[in-house]
Amino acid sequence: MRKVFIVFFYLVLTVSLLSCASSNLTKGEQYNRFYDEKPLVLLVMPPINNTTKIEAKELLYTSICQPLSEAGYYVIPPFAAMEVFKNESAYDAEMFVDSPLGVFKDYFGADAVIFSQIDEWEKILAGIHIKVSYLVKSTKTNEVLFERSCDLVVDMTVNSSGSILGMVMEMAAATLEAALTDEIVAARIANEAVFSDLPLGKYHPRYLQDINDKAKAKDIVSTIHR
Repeated sequence: MRKVFIVFFYLVLTVSLLSCASSNLTKGEQYNRFYDEKPLVLLVMPPINNTTKIEAKELLYTSICQPLSEAGYYVIPPFAAMEVFKNESAYDAEMFVDSPLGVFKDYFGADAVIFSQIDEWEKILAGIHIKVSYLVKSTKTNEVLFERSCDLVVDMTVNSSGSILGMVMEMAAATLEAALTDEIVAARIANEAVFSDLPLGKYHPRYLQDINDKAKAKDIVSTIHR
């Protein structure tokens, strides 16, 4: 029963994310370079943290794998990559964001590198306010394949309004609450929102079939209810 509640919760969350914002372009039009290069292996750099929330860097970094894997990509495990970065004194992503990225192809076999920057991470009355921007850059050409900025208020309250859906969401939230802190949930929601229209990778059953799907706006401003 617990698994059913958790799955249902994420289905509801996914529907709400997909309805956040959209552009007038298809994914093929908005992400044409991405479809041309067809990256398979992704490397996630540690986020650039411009906030006083020290933990924000780890929260965002360690929760980014799931949406990328679910989109059909092989993601180099963040903890393994983190150890390499630390050993090579390369933990600061700012050193590389404007530099040639071929070294990551040679070292990790990565086709693209994901950079992120956190500009706001603040607890507010009902939830968490997050501002973050992302770049996916090719290790072959250094071109930007995907970019998005996100200004989200993640509302951590659950308002059931007496509906069956609301009650199910309350039960799902209560189940998850024992294992997940609000900030871990908020980080996952932010990453889900950003990558919900990422072109699907080779390991997804709809690979190259999503090219005519509607793309989301590059800049997202939204309140998302947990």
